Amino acid sequence: MRPSIDRTTAGKATLLAGILLIAANLRAPFTGLPPLLDWLAGDFDLGTTAASVLTTLPLLAFAVVSPLSARLARALGLERTLLAALLLITVGIALRSAGPLWSLYAGTGLIGMGIAVGNVLLPSLIKRDFPDHIAMLTGAYALAMGLAAALLSGLAVPMATSWGWRGALAAFIVLPLAALAVWVTQLRAPAPRATGQAAAATGKSVWRTGLAWQVTLFFGLNSTIYYVGIGWLPAILTDAGMTPERAGSLHGVLQFATAVPGLVLGLILRHIEDQRLPAVGSALMSAVALLGLIVAPQQALLWSLLFGLGTGAGIIMGLSFIGLRTASAQQAAALSGMAQSVGYLLAASGPPVMGLLHNAPGGWQLPLGVCVVLALTIAVMGMLAGRDRRLGAE
Repeated sequence: MRPSIDRTTAGKATLLAGILLIAANLRAPFTGLPPLLDWLAGDFDLGTTAASVLTTLPLLAFAVVSPLSARLARALGLERTLLAALLLITVGIALRSAGPLWSLYAGTGLIGMGIAVGNVLLPSLIKRDFPDHIAMLTGAYALAMGLAAALLSGLAVPMATSWGWRGALAAFIVLPLAALAVWVTQLRAPAPRATGQAAAATGKSVWRTGLAWQVTLFFGLNSTIYYVGIGWLPAILTDAGMTPERAGSLHGVLQFATAVPGLVLGLILRHIEDQRLPAVGSALMSAVALLGLIVAPQQALLWSLLFGLGTGAGIIMGLSFIGLRTASAQQAAALSGMAQSVGYLLAASGPPVMGLLHNAPGGWQLPLGVCVVLALTIAVMGMLAGRDRRLGAE
């Protein structure tokens, strides 16, 4: 992996634009699919299990590819590896909308692989080139992720009504094409110069450190409850007596709310060295929201907002910990690969497990209760991971 690079002001502005455009690709091509599942199921006669694979396949790709991303970056460099990730997303979107059932699944898998590489390497890139602005830039790119996802999720159904589901899915290709147009300029960046920090050895494997596991569980469990909410909130609300249209609109509210912490949290984190309070606070917001869905589902607007704010802040905190708790870009990439591999494996298992628990007596009360317990566990992990310390100095 390449060490720190001297850049002009214009070069840094282009780099920042590239980071935000890549971030816009790291959720929208995935979360824009669920609103169209009814169209897909109707055209291909898909059952519930076959349709649900389309939403869990990217998460499984995240889990499998994430540990390999740091190795690819060491071999090819961060810039070229991120370019390859954007190309994978582009090809995946084109293939997914091509028509046949096999291409729908194959394209979805390629999109997941490209997103996995970007998820892992953006924190490492920020650690390398903007070490003094990790939290602020993490908040900015989390905001870009959330806004792009919410916007395209909201437009998916209107586009499908006008152009069909293939046209709607094909329209998502504008995101990676825009990112590629800017990111290709980074391949002409000036030659790197070595720095002591970047050249330093990373020490023992992150997989054998307690702090790395605390960060990983904070990130992973937060991702788990987030994707449970994304996957099941409409069903939870319709089972509580809400119309499908109202439930769908609150699903959009949740996604917009996840973007809001990106406006302020990065600015707050840059001024504090101990992040336990915001880490615990974000988890408790999620716990209260989940509990609210159990005892007062009629107040779902409030709980959707609160859950989106809590899990959105948790995403930013988890990604920020990757840079804040490491000493070099290499170490950040290793921790990012670990956290996202384990995290998305947990996240992929969350929605189907909660769906099975829903079949038990009590409907959604048991799965939501389990998620409350997970949210409280996230708070404990946030108390540990939020302490001002670095890997290797525990």
